[in-house]
Amino acid sequence: MVPAWLCLLCLFIPQAFPGAQPAEVYVDVPENYGGNFPLYLTKLPLPRKETEGQIVLSGDSGVAAEGPFAVDPQSGFLLVTRALDREEQAEYQLQVTLETEDGRVLWGPQHVLVHVKDENDQVPHFSQAIYKVQLSQGTRPGVPFFFLEASDGDAPGTANSDLRFHILNQAPSQPSADMFRLEPQLGALALSPEGTKVAKLSVEDADAPGSPNSHIVYRLLSPEPEEGAEGKAFELDSTLGSVTLGDAPLQAGQNILLQVLVIDLGGAEGGLSSTCEIAVTITDINDHAPEFTTSQIEPLSLPEDTEPGTLVTTLMATDADLEPAFRLMDFAIEAGDVEGNFGLDWEPDSGRVQLRLLKNLSYEAAPSHKLVVVVRSVAEPVGPDPGPGATVTVTVLVQRVVPPPQLDQESYEASVPVSTPAGSLLLTIRPSDPMSNPLRFSLVNDSEGWLCIEEVSGEVHIARALQGAQPGDMYTVLVEAQDADEPMLSTSATLVIHFLKAPSAPTPTLAPEPSRHLCTPRQDRGVVVGGPRGDPDLAGGHGPYSFALGPNPTAQRDWRLRALNGSHAYLTLGLHWVEPREHVVPIVVSRHDWVWQIQVRVIVCRCNVEGQCMRKVGRMKGMPTKLSAVGILVGTLIAIGIFLILVFTHLTLARKKDLDQPVDSVPLKAAL
Repeated sequence: MVPAWLCLLCLFIPQAFPGAQPAEVYVDVPENYGGNFPLYLTKLPLPRKETEGQIVLSGDSGVAAEGPFAVDPQSGFLLVTRALDREEQAEYQLQVTLETEDGRVLWGPQHVLVHVKDENDQVPHFSQAIYKVQLSQGTRPGVPFFFLEASDGDAPGTANSDLRFHILNQAPSQPSADMFRLEPQLGALALSPEGTKVAKLSVEDADAPGSPNSHIVYRLLSPEPEEGAEGKAFELDSTLGSVTLGDAPLQAGQNILLQVLVIDLGGAEGGLSSTCEIAVTITDINDHAPEFTTSQIEPLSLPEDTEPGTLVTTLMATDADLEPAFRLMDFAIEAGDVEGNFGLDWEPDSGRVQLRLLKNLSYEAAPSHKLVVVVRSVAEPVGPDPGPGATVTVTVLVQRVVPPPQLDQESYEASVPVSTPAGSLLLTIRPSDPMSNPLRFSLVNDSEGWLCIEEVSGEVHIARALQGAQPGDMYTVLVEAQDADEPMLSTSATLVIHFLKAPSAPTPTLAPEPSRHLCTPRQDRGVVVGGPRGDPDLAGGHGPYSFALGPNPTAQRDWRLRALNGSHAYLTLGLHWVEPREHVVPIVVSRHDWVWQIQVRVIVCRCNVEGQCMRKVGRMKGMPTKLSAVGILVGTLIAIGIFLILVFTHLTLARKKDLDQPVDSVPLKAAL
């Protein structure tokens, strides 16, 4: 039995759906239609005319459509009243119903999808009118370094929005007009790799084919590579005539302007297009190692007493990179300065480095220094390794400095009677250091010619009679001493001669002074010498006295005398070693016009550590001498040797006798 609810459902369906549900209608409308309006699009599948009601056109939501569409009630055609713009609205969702006056739907809704068919009316546009791109010198050819962006308002996926990119112009065209390659679909901009074909030359020769006359060879005449330029802009195959890009590198700092075209319709004729500009700036990379302007300079000379901190020389280095950060330099002494005698001062961005002395030089330690200075880039280099220009050799020659000679006194004085004969020794000029280089002496400004000096010994003598000299006058000359090995090194001292009154009678020789002793080798001790004890003016405080060694050359050589005060002088050894014995030292004492000569007896001897004189002891009576002791010792040794020889000879003969005796003659031991 059929259920009651199923019967009721069957009765209700015809009432709710008076007609069958129609399928959706699709309609294409050309964009920007330029014909007459209204434009009939399609006939709608309306019910028969006998059906009462009115046709209602609305949107998807049932709201009345406010647009360019309508339905002709007589013919049932869907029509459009004006031109449509796809970019404004690409699709329209419509529905058509047949309704009564009270709004009851008699038929429908009939869904209609109106698609506006795209027309190529949108010009493609770049995202920017001018692109600014920085291209590094180190960019690899063929690798994209920039992507262009362009858009087209036409329907995606159609030919109207299918874009193609092309390079229209490159300015400047050097080193090559085909420096860049633009991928037409993706807009990827890259450097053209080496070997990219630019052109293919074709030449014909009317001579006999295959003969030498028709053999064609291609040669590139222009452009010629600039002097010092790296690589070539173009390569030409001499046989095939193919022109390809060379390996010429980019020049840092160069600005290149590209004009790029974008066109739709896949680049076909009739497509819409627009252009943009790409300003490419070639940026620098650190591909140049800094180099010195010269690899070797002339040897420099420095005296060994040059003060530390003195500027030795200034070096200059250059870097061909343009980026300031890549031009920063670092300097170092790579070799030749183990002791650290030299140092460098520089500013990283100046390229100028100063070589300075840091320590005192020594000619004996090192007569010369060969320094190797290296320059490096502060930034990490990306080019080839530094070449020979990255180092410079500086040779510093050390000049030996010999100090000028020095005399034992800054000035000299001597007193002589005006009657002193020619040839008399006044004094001896000596160097302060006996171990110094030998000196050569001479007199300067000896206007009267009264004096002369031995060139080697420094002894000053009276050269001729002192005619014209007056008692109480002074005569000053200059003694000059030159280093015998280095004549440019010299010193000088003044010599003042005081003239005394000639005695009216022979000068009495005073009684010899009591003996004193001095030690040799020389010690810091001397003998105090006083004025004449018989002079009554000494006790009365009259004076002063002048003391000088006598004219004896030996005394001048072996002894030194200097005044202590107006009444005493101090006598010391003039040499480090003086023969140990008793010496009589003549000393001339003068006061006013009077002259005395004192004979000072000095015993020179070897001394112990306490400075006491050690005297030689004679041989004691009855004691053997060294010679006799040696003779006795030698005689004793000879006697012992003879005795030992006799003993060993006797033993040798006895043993030989035992060996020569027959075996039978040896007696047998008695049996026990």
